[in-house]
Amino acid sequence: MAIELRDFSWDRMIEAVQAVRERALRATAALERAGIPYAMAGGNAVAAWVARVDRAAVRNTQDVDILVRRADFDAVKAALESAGFVHASVMDVTCFIDGPDGSPRDAVHLLFAGEKVRESYPLPTADVTERERAEDYHIVGLEALVRMKLNSFRRKDQVHLQDMISLGLVDASWLERLVPEHAARLKQLLDDPDG
Repeated sequence: MAIELRDFSWDRMIEAVQAVRERALRATAALERAGIPYAMAGGNAVAAWVARVDRAAVRNTQDVDILVRRADFDAVKAALESAGFVHASVMDVTCFIDGPDGSPRDAVHLLFAGEKVRESYPLPTADVTERERAEDYHIVGLEALVRMKLNSFRRKDQVHLQDMISLGLVDASWLERLVPEHAARLKQLLDDPDG
């Protein structure tokens, strides 16, 4: 398949980051207005924690992951649809695409609090109470975020964890408070920080 290469553009790169920020703020504002407990998770949560130490170390991500309770799904759906999002299920992921012509790459992905994303995961996701208030939204707490990243442990999760390790947000003192499988995964990253 042939791809179309456009000109190099700082503007296009900046617009991509701004589009994610706008989508995240629109979604979380809708949840706030509806009084639904939630927490920003995933790569945007990592970026927010990393930015507290060194903004130059922040990595961008295209999707928006939000942790909610399954019991609140109908209210979440109504709130996000009122903000212009369209409910969809893509590869067994509950998401809200940004408008009727939106792409699954430009979506809000839901994670359900207290549930395993995959049965093979050692632990379920965090609860929405494990959060902190950021300027414009709630964000999953650092300990809960680290558990969630150690749970999935895909390449991008490992990179996110390496970023947090390199900045001192996570270190060897965490090993004793983790379940054994998570501790082994973190030790692997601590022992070989460059992968």
